[in-house]
Amino acid sequence: MGNSLEEKPPFVFYARSHLSELTGLRASTLGQLLGLIKSVPGSSIYHHTHRFLQQHQYLSPEPPNDFSYWVADCLGEDELGERLASIDTMQFSAISSLREKIVATIEQYLKVNPLAKLRFSRSGEEFYFIKSISFVFCTNYVVHDLEEFTRVLQNITIDSIYFHIFEARLRLEKQVNDFSNWIETTIGDKQLADRIARLDPYTYTLEDLRNKIIYLIRNKNSV
Repeated sequence: MGNSLEEKPPFVFYARSHLSELTGLRASTLGQLLGLIKSVPGSSIYHHTHRFLQQHQYLSPEPPNDFSYWVADCLGEDELGERLASIDTMQFSAISSLREKIVATIEQYLKVNPLAKLRFSRSGEEFYFIKSISFVFCTNYVVHDLEEFTRVLQNITIDSIYFHIFEARLRLEKQVNDFSNWIETTIGDKQLADRIARLDPYTYTLEDLRNKIIYLIRNKNSV
């Protein structure tokens, strides 16, 4: 009886809420921005690359991050703004590696455009660094199989979906989202787990993401 589903780890749904907090750090030039990106807490890098998702959860597709918007709109460095906006966040499974990519992108630009480092933003348009503080809490939803999982997924809050898809993979550095991890390691369906893991969640609204995952589960034998 050692293989019964009841003895396998259930999936516990968690949810999160977040608080945005000013760090007191600001940049007026690209040089200052670069220096601060290197040293601010990872929670600040996370905030400025995921703020749009957190504040506009029903909109898509992928928006530019705050850094790309500021260098283009406030410093007039459109080319760099495009380079920063084109960074594929989905490629990274840790904030540290995402930070390194942002830093490298700016440094490469400055090698060719050294004077851009000295260009000041207008007064009142400085870049203010903010960090995202998350509060994670356990819900009452605990499931043991895909049928239960799908039923709960239909009704769970989008804050829970956000936590298990985005924060677990990138901020908690789990390499893969919680749903895929559980489906592979507990349910034993690696093919379904990989299909969900391959989704680019940054190109979906959270509601669309919910519906897509449910679709993949229900059609796992025919997709």
